[in-house]
Amino acid sequence: MKDVLIECVPNISEGRDQDIIDKIVGSANSIEGAFVLGCEPDSDYNRTVITIAGEPQAVIQAAYKLIIKSSELIDMRNHTGNHPRMGAVDVCPFVPLSENSMKYCIEASQKLSNLLGNEIPHFFYEEATSEPQRKSLSALRKSEYEGLQSRFEGGDWGNEVTRMPDFWSGIWGEKERRFGALVIGARNILVAYNVNVDEIDARASKIAGSLIRTSGRLVKNNSKKFRIPGMLKHVQGMGVPLPSSGISQVSMNLQNVSETSMHMAFEAVKSVVNDHGVKTCGSELVGLVPLSAMLDSGKWFSDNPDESSDEDLVNSAIKGLGLDYLDDFEAESSIIEWAIDKEVKSNE
Repeated sequence: MKDVLIECVPNISEGRDQDIIDKIVGSANSIEGAFVLGCEPDSDYNRTVITIAGEPQAVIQAAYKLIIKSSELIDMRNHTGNHPRMGAVDVCPFVPLSENSMKYCIEASQKLSNLLGNEIPHFFYEEATSEPQRKSLSALRKSEYEGLQSRFEGGDWGNEVTRMPDFWSGIWGEKERRFGALVIGARNILVAYNVNVDEIDARASKIAGSLIRTSGRLVKNNSKKFRIPGMLKHVQGMGVPLPSSGISQVSMNLQNVSETSMHMAFEAVKSVVNDHGVKTCGSELVGLVPLSAMLDSGKWFSDNPDESSDEDLVNSAIKGLGLDYLDDFEAESSIIEWAIDKEVKSNE
């Protein structure tokens, strides 16, 4: 492997039309030195998480090609889904994989922005912005696609600091109506992790989501309000129905998996929904996961963690978390380090 490796995890607003998904992924796969490690569509969210890794310049070019192809094939005026979104490519973060590579991810955000110019409205978030109030994806994505035109043209908006994109043409035209807006950034590894809940209406799942997420619950009394913090650190979460599988999920982003592990999130959700008479039924990883996170959870579920190999611990994590409940979990393709090694060896 090369000295500097980064990852890009674009989320596109299409999870149902496989032909469109294949064409978008194919555009990224055409760049030498960039490896598409994962493509995970979800029909209920109508969203696909794509994972690209490689040397910075190759990954930038692959992300650019993917965004342009998405602008050609996805029309946000026709999009519906359960996941918050505001663009055909909703979010495009660059993630460091090798030591001291965050600076390359910030540079990648800027270079991708230069390639896009003013053609597509886009924001910077997390480490790619210097404005604290613009770091949060949820703050920038508030009101979603449907609220963009009013927002950009001076309609009601709670915080002027977050209102406008960093770059766009200044005119809400046909391209903007079709694509919406994009958020580009640089962040540390985030694990998209969903706990399955054996219910259809997401009642207990929504309760669990509001209790375990870091932001907790907002309590209101007329014009007065205060926030009750949640159970876990560095977690975004919400409860959503998953009609295609006849269950619900607590959908989470674990923003610091070394501090809040997958098994901690799993056990927290299980504890809350069990109190409401509902059981969990495994869980799901969306995108790729670092090996360290799998080993950490494997040690929790293993009877002999000190005497187990990495492969044994990974298997313990898969079984304990129920990662194969909805679909087969392929560790070789789903663990970042193993997936990169596999791709590099296949291209030698």
